[in-house]
Amino acid sequence: MNQNILHSEVQAYINSNINEDVTKLLLKGISFQNVSTKEIVEQIEAKLKSKNKLPTWFQTEGIYFPNKLNIEQTSSETTAKYKSELISGKRIIDITGGFGVDCHYFSKQFSSVIHCEINKVLSEIVSYNSNLLQTNNIKFVTTDGLGYLKTNDEIFDWIYIDPSRRHDQKGKVFFLEDCLPNVPANLDLLFSKSDQLMIKTSPLLDLSVGLKELKNVVSIHIVSVKNEVKELLWILKKGYSNNINVYTVDITNDNLVQFNFELNEKQNASPTYSTPLSFLYEPNVAIYKSGAFKLISSKINVHKLHSNSHLYTSEELVTFPGRRFKINKVLPYNKQQLKKEQLSKANITTRNFPEPVQTIRKKLGIKEGGHIYLFFTTNILDEKIVLLCSKVA
Repeated sequence: MNQNILHSEVQAYINSNINEDVTKLLLKGISFQNVSTKEIVEQIEAKLKSKNKLPTWFQTEGIYFPNKLNIEQTSSETTAKYKSELISGKRIIDITGGFGVDCHYFSKQFSSVIHCEINKVLSEIVSYNSNLLQTNNIKFVTTDGLGYLKTNDEIFDWIYIDPSRRHDQKGKVFFLEDCLPNVPANLDLLFSKSDQLMIKTSPLLDLSVGLKELKNVVSIHIVSVKNEVKELLWILKKGYSNNINVYTVDITNDNLVQFNFELNEKQNASPTYSTPLSFLYEPNVAIYKSGAFKLISSKINVHKLHSNSHLYTSEELVTFPGRRFKINKVLPYNKQQLKKEQLSKANITTRNFPEPVQTIRKKLGIKEGGHIYLFFTTNILDEKIVLLCSKVA
């Protein structure tokens, strides 16, 4: 950690160039004593990435930023706040501390927080920032989190773990045993130090894979922000063997949309089906991740259009965890028929349909945008149809 970066003139330069092209800054060079051009560019890049993700850090004067990769890998303030409000107690340890955003929010729910981070420079940065943010109940330990648990007799109310993938598998199925730390292999150690664990994983982890690798799972939280799944939270309790609760959450501007159920409900659900009625519903991405497509039908009293379409309809408007639309027309998928509608611009979505959006746009000459929404899908009679809709607030 280069303390010279915190000098007022360096900080002023970073702030005044926050929106500049860093390539041009690198080529031009920046002249500050004891601070390299590369270091300043790294501060600018990381701070800019924090603008929307970490507004508290972005807006606090004098924050020292790590490299932008650490910012990309950390929880956002939105998700950190959500997870911190799920748990509370006297003592919690985060054995994979990172940039410390989760610990910052845990400090509001716990009397004492321990932040373990093996990277000495990152640990120093987070400790400095914590003082700046006036968070006084976090202890910073520069060490491997598992190693700390093994060599200390301390018992905690909660252990928090955010394992990192050892290598990029480019979208393929991955396992928790492929991550660092290897949580499945160390569950006995973890449960010897706390009865309660919270594990954050990438949304790429398949729920069924996680359930096979972990034990004593109490609940799974599928957390999305503005309809983009950001993380999965696994709550484990020593000795627990009852029903597993699933919470799907979509957070938009502090508004929480939830659809919750017990895992066995999903397995036993029996949906109803219908041709399109007055209203159409499209589930949010957290629902898609949960796979609770049949359960939504029976729990919310809406009908599926087709077993594989994952679109729903009803005669009366209902509250729904996703987008809601008024169906204005139901059309057969026929180029000539659609041309008669004289649609130059529309928002297009395909569900259980053989052609991608771009092919449809090119074929029909429809540009993106506007207030009309077209859903290309398949009905219960296996007919290809187009639903011409308007959005319901």
